Amino acid sequence: MASVMGLLEEREAAARVRAEELRVEMERVAVELADAEEVLERRVIARAELAEALAGGGEETPASPAGVREASAVSEKAPAPVAGSVVPRWHEAATVNSLAVDYRRIVELVESGAGVGEGVSAKQLAAGLQLELVPGKIEGVRSKARRLAERGWLAASPTGRFTPREPTPAAHASSGMPSGRGGGS
Repeated sequence: MASVMGLLEEREAAARVRAEELRVEMERVAVELADAEEVLERRVIARAELAEALAGGGEETPASPAGVREASAVSEKAPAPVAGSVVPRWHEAATVNSLAVDYRRIVELVESGAGVGEGVSAKQLAAGLQLELVPGKIEGVRSKARRLAERGWLAASPTGRFTPREPTPAAHASSGMPSGRGGGS
């Protein structure tokens, strides 16, 4: 009977070693995937910027020094966003109308659901968008919400919940409130 128990222990040890090897491999692949996604995002942004530059090529005057980019970013006649477009970084003059419809709806849902205090989960966002609550759809919404948070449109908590972005110091100054957190530097 002891030999059968010993055989089972050997198999368990081998299975444990194999599981650890696979866990290490999974971590390596996850790091590689993150790097590849970062490269992909940079290339998508570059392609979108090139397409934008080529589309507006005949309408613009020759480029003048630094102010051209800032003036075009604040311009009220920004091109309408299209599905699959890049999420622009948030700035003082930015409105949700500069976002593609899916992203705009996510920002509006987070802002309307902010009263709960702890934020809105990706699952709640997917439900609010009237999507089927399956892992693929929820992860797609989570990805879009993270992208919005990375670019300043939303704030993301470590627990994976999303809240409206914090007001900027300029907004505090205009409302008569002290700037910064706690009035410090």
